[in-house]
Amino acid sequence: MPKVLIATEKPFAAPAVEKIKAVFEAAGYEQVWLESYTDPADLHAAVADVDAMIIRSDKIDEAVFNAAKNLKIVVRAGAGYDNIDLAAATAHNVVAMNTPGQNSNAVAELALAMMIYMARGKFNGKSGSELAGKKLVLYGFGYIPRFLTKMAQGIGMEVFAYDPYLSDATITKEGVTPLHKVEDIFSTGDYISLHIPATAETKKSINWNLLSLVKDNCILVNTARKEVIDEDALLKAFEEKKKFRYVCDVAPDCSDKLAELYPERSYWTPKKMGAQTGEANVNAGVASAKQIIGFLEKGDTTFKVN
Repeated sequence: MPKVLIATEKPFAAPAVEKIKAVFEAAGYEQVWLESYTDPADLHAAVADVDAMIIRSDKIDEAVFNAAKNLKIVVRAGAGYDNIDLAAATAHNVVAMNTPGQNSNAVAELALAMMIYMARGKFNGKSGSELAGKKLVLYGFGYIPRFLTKMAQGIGMEVFAYDPYLSDATITKEGVTPLHKVEDIFSTGDYISLHIPATAETKKSINWNLLSLVKDNCILVNTARKEVIDEDALLKAFEEKKKFRYVCDVAPDCSDKLAELYPERSYWTPKKMGAQTGEANVNAGVASAKQIIGFLEKGDTTFKVN
């Protein structure tokens, strides 16, 4: 009987827990649940003899893989997987997966909500602006931005996208205008929404060369990762672009300065909120369970990321 560890510093919502348990029970798998833990040693102990593991934002590093003698697969219940040491996973012959698309609607709705919040001056009682008729540029055109596209088009926004890995035809079939240079993102958008991973190539890639191009009243929305922003350049953009605004679903490292100097032009959620809906919780959790079963029983590696 395969043994699965569900290790979540931030536990799944109760409906997700119920459905994950049902999937594994139907397959005859043994389950171990480690929730709300604070000591990495607890994770190291729990993972020692399991065949598979589901995580959320939990950090899975070399030490975890060293402790996991039987581990064959780890699935991140979500799209991002920078919390997994992929090189260590590969070195230990562990397949790492994510669950792309399962949180997409939730993240897209959050991005749109933050655009409205900033456009209306954080609901401060003063006159704001509307999204209809404005240009939205998407940096990346995967699952989340495609959901966001439909929402934005419904409001009446003109949508553009830059994704160097996709053809123009793939983008235009969604009613979106393709852009062909990363610089075009920042010179075009009234709203710019970031949908890129944090990799060696992208970390701090949004620098002053790019931010210097934004319109004075541009709103930059980051539901990706804070690490893709060069925060020195971000502060310079606030200083030089007097109506520039930035909103993020995790606090930037320079949050104290932003709160002091530009409180009306910046906002971040108390913690990463993109996937924090009951529906996304269930979708990602159940997908994780099914992917583990598919891999262990059929060798399915569809969503392998290492």
